[in-house]
Amino acid sequence: MTRPAPDIVARVERLLGWSPETWRPVQRGYTPTARYVLSGGRRTGFVKISTTPITAGQINREIVAYSGISGRFVPKVLAADPDPETPILIIENLSTAIWPPPWDDRTLGMVLDSIAEMHATPSTLVHGGLLMGRDPGWPKVAADPNAFLSIGLVDAVWLDRALPNLLAAEAACNFGGEALTHLDLRSDNLCLAPNGVKFVDWSEACRSSADVDLGFLLPSLAYEGGPLPDAILRRRPDIAAAVSGFFASRAGLPTIPLSPFVRRVQREQLTTALPWAIRALGLPPPDPL
Repeated sequence: MTRPAPDIVARVERLLGWSPETWRPVQRGYTPTARYVLSGGRRTGFVKISTTPITAGQINREIVAYSGISGRFVPKVLAADPDPETPILIIENLSTAIWPPPWDDRTLGMVLDSIAEMHATPSTLVHGGLLMGRDPGWPKVAADPNAFLSIGLVDAVWLDRALPNLLAAEAACNFGGEALTHLDLRSDNLCLAPNGVKFVDWSEACRSSADVDLGFLLPSLAYEGGPLPDAILRRRPDIAAAVSGFFASRAGLPTIPLSPFVRRVQREQLTTALPWAIRALGLPPPDPL
């Protein structure tokens, strides 16, 4: 499909005030949101259109987030149309920006500086957190370890010995705070544009803990060839446990039918998050399986 249904096209044209000549589908992201790069003459844009109730909620939350944030790290919003069933969000086209990986010292330094700038930026967003309304990770694994063990990173003997420390460290993690936090920082949600680093996909944004927000970026950064998490966020066993527990409790669950790549990404991040927790808590390394 090269473009959405005629009624959606009409809504987008009305929002933009001009008619895109081309609609180029974009195959990125881990949800079934419809994404297109629009172009008409010298004008371009990037549009997201919901296709399911879950993606409708995500786009509506992102529209609210964009209304409550500002800064160099925020893409320009061209138009937004909240709707209970089919919201539409249109931002500037960043397809020609640099999207890591690969990571080098310059790219990493720019991204970390922009994250610090974001965390220091005042915001009208509500307080929240990644685990608000969700079960913590390691307690969920402790209650039913089978899904986690099925991944094959550790065996049941190691898990039994390590769980008391992992549970205590995660319980000590404070998700609260006043920082403007993105809470979905990964390489596919950030890019280097000519005028600086831009963060996209703000549906999880709120005011919470800056260190937790940074902590959730670090496993994917390490997986993609960047530095180890503890080279950036040192002496934080609480965050290492919370981050690894988040992925440990989810990565082994059944595939999500409409988002089939989510579990794969969670498993990838667990392969670097769990060793981080092991180092941070001084746990014995698991025997090879």
